[in-house]
Amino acid sequence: METNVNSPESSQQVIITPDLLLEHWQAHRRLTRRVIEAFPENDLYNFSIGGMRSFAQLTMEMIVLSAPGINGIVSGNWTSEKFPFDFSTPPPATKNEILTLWDSVTDEINTLWPQIPVGRFQENDLAFGMYEGTIQYMLFYVIDNEIHHRGQGYVYLRALGIEPPAFWDRS
Repeated sequence: METNVNSPESSQQVIITPDLLLEHWQAHRRLTRRVIEAFPENDLYNFSIGGMRSFAQLTMEMIVLSAPGINGIVSGNWTSEKFPFDFSTPPPATKNEILTLWDSVTDEINTLWPQIPVGRFQENDLAFGMYEGTIQYMLFYVIDNEIHHRGQGYVYLRALGIEPPAFWDRS
């Protein structure tokens, strides 16, 4: 018997649990952190190819999406008092400061995640005042954005003669 995708029964089917989705996201964040660590300090801020932004700038974009993003996912407020960043916020001055900020955002994600009601993932919202879609879509966008920019980091590292972390090792 075929299940109607619009039936109440179909909304009960789960492909991935919220806890597994959080682990998936955090696994990507662990790998991206290792990519940040692999950069020499100067190259993190100054190296680019073809006019692309430095990896420090790309990392800041990931932070800007993730920190207020988790707040918006939980509350519908797409800003964060703890992380008052926007897309014009420059990266911290040192690699160590970037890593510390990265870890603080990771902790914030872990703290706020349990507050997300399961039904919230299917709710529509206007993220950052301009991107409309379901919370699930917004979360996938944040993760996909990180993967995309991490890929740029891999290209930079290889161009610098540095072997990047194995893309499949998200431990």
